[in-house]
Amino acid sequence: MGKSEFTDALGWVYEHSPWVAERAWCCKPFKSIEHLQQTMALIVQSAAESEQLHLIKAHPDLAARIDMADASVKEQTAAGLNTLTSEEYIEFLQLNQNYKDKFGFPFIIAVKGLNKHLIKEAMQQRIQLNEKSEKAEAIKQINCIAQNRLSDFINNN
Repeated sequence: MGKSEFTDALGWVYEHSPWVAERAWCCKPFKSIEHLQQTMALIVQSAAESEQLHLIKAHPDLAARIDMADASVKEQTAAGLNTLTSEEYIEFLQLNQNYKDKFGFPFIIAVKGLNKHLIKEAMQQRIQLNEKSEKAEAIKQINCIAQNRLSDFINNN
């Protein structure tokens, strides 16, 4: 694939951040899907702090009833975040807001295999972290989300 084809095919893996796929293309060929995933994760890890922050902020709030990327909708639906009661929804909104007030970016977690209770528990625990630790955890979670998305994409095509 050419660079634009590669970026078009995989640019969505990192939420609204096709620059990750674009930079990964320069590292081809890839020996395996794992090699591609590792390369993309390293690109994010070594990106400028401003790029990392922009990537973090590209993610939607959990349980938000807003327009979001198809992959995010599917992931949050699978975790049951689309079936929150009114009380749970308000609680998630408040947790999201408290988190953003503290850190300046949305709470990010790889929701695959989790349910709303585990997600809420993680939010309550992680809001206790300092900003540096939480930013590192957000990048770790973003790479996990991307790995899940890429694996699902490859396995379903």
